Parts: sequence; C-alpha cells; structure tokens
Amino acid sequence: MVHVVFAIPFAMENTLRFARAAASLPGVRLSVVSQDRADRFPADFRELLAGFEQVGDAMDPEQLGNGVEALGKKVAPVERLLGILEPLQEPLALVRERQRIRGMDAPTARNFRDKSRMKDLFRAHDLPCAGYRLVGSVAEALTFANQVGLPVVAKPPAGAGAKATARCDTLEDLQKFLRQVPPAKGNEVLLEEFVRGREFSFDSVTLHGRHVFHNINCYYPTPLEVMENPWIQWCVVAPRDCEATEFQAIHRLGPRALSVLGMWTGMSHMEWFRRHDGSIAISEVAARPPGAQFLSLISYACDVDMYRAFVQLMVFETWEATARPFAAGAAYLRGQGGAGKTGLVVRAVHGLDQVQRRFGELIVETRLPRLGLPPSTSYEGDGYLIVRHPDTRVVTEAVQAIVATMRVELGAATS
Repeated sequence: MVHVVFAIPFAMENTLRFARAAASLPGVRLSVVSQDRADRFPADFRELLAGFEQVGDAMDPEQLGNGVEALGKKVAPVERLLGILEPLQEPLALVRERQRIRGMDAPTARNFRDKSRMKDLFRAHDLPCAGYRLVGSVAEALTFANQVGLPVVAKPPAGAGAKATARCDTLEDLQKFLRQVPPAKGNEVLLEEFVRGREFSFDSVTLHGRHVFHNINCYYPTPLEVMENPWIQWCVVAPRDCEATEFQAIHRLGPRALSVLGMWTGMSHMEWFRRHDGSIAISEVAARPPGAQFLSLISYACDVDMYRAFVQLMVFETWEATARPFAAGAAYLRGQGGAGKTGLVVRAVHGLDQVQRRFGELIVETRLPRLGLPPSTSYEGDGYLIVRHPDTRVVTEAVQAIVATMRVELGAATS
C-alpha cells in the first residue's frame, strides 16, 4: 500500500474531488493534513481516510511538515505528498525535500510560483513572453510604464492566475494599484506590458520529462476582463481539435517552457496569448491542474475521468493515451448589478427554461446559483453550465448563447 498524504487547507469541494479520486485508487492508503477540523469534512469522506492531522496553518511549511511527519509515524511512512492549490506548491516541495518524499523539489516549485523568476528563465532561453519588470518603488514602476507604454498589467510575483491582477490604463490607475500594493525592496510588484490578442490555456501532462498530453482552452473574454468586470458572464471552450494549425506554435514552445522550468512529472496550467500579428507570448504557468471546472471540460472532451488520471499520474507515475471524441464548453453565470453594493443576495435566475429547450441535449453538467446566498466574489461566478458535442462550433455557439440568455438577478436580502 502506498501512503499518500493530501494537503487540504480547507474542506473545499473541488479539492475533495481530487482526494476522493486518490482514495479510490487500488493500493492507496490516504491521509489528510488540514487546518479545518475533521468534522468539517463529509462523513463519507472521513471514512476513506487512514489518518487525519489538523494544523494551525496548512500553508506554512513548518506546520504542514509537522502534520505530515505525525501521519508518517501514526499510519505508515509517507510516499507521496499532494495538493492542488497554487499557494501550496512551494510549501509542499519544501516538506518533500526535508522528509525525502518523491516529487517536485523546492527550486522547481519556486520557478513556477515566482512569476518574475519564471520570466527571467523564459528570456534566458529565448521563449516569448510579455515585456516585464520587477519593481521595488513607485519611481521604477512609472519608468517601466513610460518605456513600454500604457496599459500595463500589475500583479504580485506570486499571484495565482488572474487573481490580484490589475490592468492599469492610465498612470492614475497604476498609482492607485501601487498605493494598494506598495512596492518595496523584498516586496516587489511585477509589471508587464499589456499583450493585445486572444488568450488561451495550454493544460498539459509531463511524465518523466516527456510531454504526453495537452489541452487547449479558448477564453471568451479574457480572464483579466472577467476579473475587472464582475457583471460579465463568460465562457470557455475546449475544442475537439487541439492540433489545429493555429495552435502549432504553443505545441512547440509550451513543452520547451515546461522543461526550462524543471517540470519532470505532473500536470500544469499555462496561460498564453496569440497577438494580432500571429506571434505568441507565454504569460505564466502553474505546476498544478487547472481550476474553474477546466479539468471537468477535459474529462468531458476526452470521455475520461481526468481527476482520477491526475492522481494516478502523481502516485504511480503512469499515464494512458486518450482519444478526444468531443468538444466541451462552460458558461459561467454571474450576478448582475451588484458592483459596489453590499447586502445583496441571489433573488432569481432567468432564462433557464429557454436554454434547456434549446440546448438540453448538449448540457452534461449544471450548477445553478443558489437563491438567497450572497453573490460570489470569485471570477468563476455563482454557477455554470457545461455542454458537450463532437462539433466545436456547436459548443461555442451554445455557451455564448447561454451567457447571453441567462441572467442572475441580485437584490436586497429579505427578512
């Protein structure tokens, strides 16, 4: 039996889906380290566990390491240490190194986590990325903005995807961001040129240094636009044909970028742009599975449980070739009219009947906004619908029609 410890700081449904998949693998004994109490986890999940350790801060490598060490003594020596949250990747790597657990080491994890370090590596290996500078003062930030021109994108170096990221169209916007996230030596801010073009993801699997699988997701609109406009309902399409000519550049450069960062065995999520002139720029890469139901989209497109495939990869270091008989898309639903307002809840969801009549045969998964709850602050929104069909065009038209038809009504909570 392989003793696998899963770091789950909070009992979140998405993380539990990965952990359940790990527990279902033959020959696996699963334990959990969390800062949530055991009773916060579903009873049926607790029954799957060989051990459980609560720590004060599961993101802290010292406390995480203490929890892993305790499980190693109580249950069995720990042979795999996993976690899917972006901020966990470096602490997990540090614990692996200290306790001699097989998996990604700390320097490699830092290559993925520190976006400035990542871009330095890209530049050193002639990989295309947006112009950037790590700034430690307002003066350095304004100098960079004047050099590359506005707008610029500002973010903490260890940000996760579009979170904590801002587009600054004017110097006033940039100065406002810098007041909220003051740059200083040792606490720098990453500034990037704003790349104009289409944005995509490149979600891939590497096994023993060999590229064995990839997926493309097409965003409508870009994640940054979604973050900046909480009312926008957006969609993502995983096309059936990921080998199309328009994706050939990322097929060539994506695996090379992962090799430069040190990926050996794992799943990664890469954001990249295709400029209007056809050239591409790699934005950033995370050494974890993609979020926002993307892995579900890949599962539906390939007709394979990718959650189970991921943990099989990380525990037993095996990967099975997959066909791709479908395209899949997700339409994300978000509350309307809530910008700057407090005390609002979801009052109604409009347009569902119309969508079901038109696209019912295509819809494979639905999570509707829950009435009476406050609107989500996440870019994923308050709910989603996933559709699937062999024709990418059919999927694209369906998800775009869904976000144009459905509306999440917000209003004041009633007593």
